[in-house]
Amino acid sequence: MKKTNYSLSRRLFAQGLSTTSLSALIVGLHGRAAMAAPADGFAAQAEWEQKYDADAALQVKRTVTPLLSQQTVAMTDAAIQQYRELLARGGWQGVPAGQTLKLGSNGAMVVALRKRLMVTGDLDEAVGLSPVFDSYVQAAVRRFQARHGINSTGVVAQQTFQALNVPAQDRLRQLELNLVRLRSFASNLGSRFITMNIPAAAVETVENAQVFSHHAAGVGKIDRQSPVMQAKVVEINFNPFWTVPVSIIRKDLIPKMQADPNYLSDNKIRVIDKSGAEVPPTAVNWNSMDAVNYRFRQDPGADVNSLGVVRVNIPNPHGVYMHDTPAKGVFGDDYRFVSSGCVRVQNIRDYVAWILKDTPGWDRDHIDEAIRSGARIDARPVAAVPVHWVYVTAWANDGIVQFREDIYQRDGFSSSVASLQPVLQPVETPNRDPRAGVVQSGLLDPMGDD
Repeated sequence: MKKTNYSLSRRLFAQGLSTTSLSALIVGLHGRAAMAAPADGFAAQAEWEQKYDADAALQVKRTVTPLLSQQTVAMTDAAIQQYRELLARGGWQGVPAGQTLKLGSNGAMVVALRKRLMVTGDLDEAVGLSPVFDSYVQAAVRRFQARHGINSTGVVAQQTFQALNVPAQDRLRQLELNLVRLRSFASNLGSRFITMNIPAAAVETVENAQVFSHHAAGVGKIDRQSPVMQAKVVEINFNPFWTVPVSIIRKDLIPKMQADPNYLSDNKIRVIDKSGAEVPPTAVNWNSMDAVNYRFRQDPGADVNSLGVVRVNIPNPHGVYMHDTPAKGVFGDDYRFVSSGCVRVQNIRDYVAWILKDTPGWDRDHIDEAIRSGARIDARPVAAVPVHWVYVTAWANDGIVQFREDIYQRDGFSSSVASLQPVLQPVETPNRDPRAGVVQSGLLDPMGDD
């Protein structure tokens, strides 16, 4: 019987590895392993760790093609055609969830995993259906995780199992829905702009039709969502004060003060009455809503202020903006839905340097100097930079099909795509509670600026 080839075009899934080069790697690595393998068969893992995935051609690289571009539209359309063909052939079988799968695991679950990864081109069929989780499978898992916004550990745990087991028809529907979203943004964007994709919790700066820089982001929690909108960067505020919005006074500040009367002083938050005078925290009745009659202003400071050292002013009707954060650890997490609607930006100094690159007197050295001074300083870009906050959960560009969780459930699915969220405790990052309202530093999540 003729073997049916279930793998999709490698062009759309895993970059640049020919069957010939893959076969050469297999022969080379397996040949060395065979010479050294002892009776139990597992010491050969030392050879598997020769980093099959170290070759740059095997990585899911950061794209230079903007999310919002005609190229992404065309590639997403092509991916839809490929998924329709795949679905006509029966889609893929899931991987039974159970024990964590990692390098050295052995059994029928690994065979199922190999089959699943082969269908979407993350694992080349030439590696075969061995029941052993070797470094070829590890590299394939890492590529799969990178395409789905999961930390690329190479370990298959809860979050990766969930992504593996979303049916092909649901992924097709995701691509079709998001193609409509992408088409609505893909033209007349100008030569310089910023895109913040909410489900990916990611920011990219774009110049002359190419991505200039990528930045991880922290975005709005499920119950305090970041809005889809278009705005412009008009001003950069260095060493900003933060005025606590009324919504956060009600939801967060009052409960924190009830639990810890020293919270305001510990976090350098001053209480201002209606006359503009500073008063002690004891002037407020914390067992009522009396606090909403006062202003609460946090002093500037890299380690103190919830906005960190930079606020990026993008006037909009939602009262949100982009900013630095003292809680840098959030940028290493899979789950970065942690704010009250504003967006925290990784590597904020590089981000601001790009925004101000054409503004006289604001090169990187002057930006660092302004921050180091601790003084309240404002800078305005020569031309306002367009900013697009979008909600895109599936797309394809630079040969890779990408999916993200429908974290706000805006795709309209009641299927397993929506059931991916929330992952209450991702196994891949067990030390973080993704529903926690306070991140590392214990500071409030800023949103708005009243």
